[in-house]
Amino acid sequence: MKTTRRQFLATSATGVASLSLLASAATAAEPKEKAPKAAAPRLSFAQPAKMKLGTVTYNLAMDWDIATIIKNCTEAKFDGVELRTTHKHGVEVTLDKAQRAEVRKRFADSPVQLAGLGSAFDYHTADPAKLRKDIAATKDYLVLAHDVGAPGVKVRPNGFPKDVPEAKTLEQIGRALRELGEFAEGYGQKLFLEVHGTGTQLLPNIKTIMDVANHAAVGVCWNSNPTDLAGQGFDHNFELVKRKIMTVHMRDLHLEDYPFRKLLGGLNGIGFTGFCLAEIPQSSDPVRLMKYYRSLWLAYQNLL
Repeated sequence: MKTTRRQFLATSATGVASLSLLASAATAAEPKEKAPKAAAPRLSFAQPAKMKLGTVTYNLAMDWDIATIIKNCTEAKFDGVELRTTHKHGVEVTLDKAQRAEVRKRFADSPVQLAGLGSAFDYHTADPAKLRKDIAATKDYLVLAHDVGAPGVKVRPNGFPKDVPEAKTLEQIGRALRELGEFAEGYGQKLFLEVHGTGTQLLPNIKTIMDVANHAAVGVCWNSNPTDLAGQGFDHNFELVKRKIMTVHMRDLHLEDYPFRKLLGGLNGIGFTGFCLAEIPQSSDPVRLMKYYRSLWLAYQNLL
């Protein structure tokens, strides 16, 4: 049978189209080459810590004068110190104007910051006269803190007095702190309420005190107590006061009864930029101990 030119061209076009479809199908069936995996981000171990590391003079530095405090903290790369009352540093309300100016200058001229003054004033007493005396003495310390260049004064509750309803005591402490907060504000100072005292150190009670005080100049000194894990647990207790934490005391970081990594993670999570202060025992080789402490503090934050 003869094939016309028109029929030949039509048949050829159909064949080419079929071959093209087959080729496309074959190509689609072939496994596609996998895109190269993105390189894993490199971990940086040189990130600046949001927080600062320091020490309290209780107990490690209780026998150090100011020169020794500055020297040892500088060598160990500690950023600051809280000077607790009665220790050898001698920064007390008895200092005159010139002596206070000298303390301010010595810290200002060094890489070590004065992170605060540590007092033992408390406001839980059932004796109204003692309560007024402690409030007045705290005001004197707030003026001292202003004069020597410290940002504030650490105070504390120290338990519940007998035969007084706990709710009444918590309200009394909170009201005292509100009065002190108003006074501190005029000097650019803060009150750091240490999480302290049998019963009063429970975080729900500290929150109640903070709610009564209700002042921007009054905050919490987190104290790293085993009771931080009581009740509904660490996460719940941290959440109760996390927005009021102004400074932190830490025990030996090797202790396994406390979640220090979780604490530091929580502090970084809220953007805390204050001081973590080592409250640890004395040592015959203090600077070496401080260097180890700093290394572990950094390691807990994945910064070392």
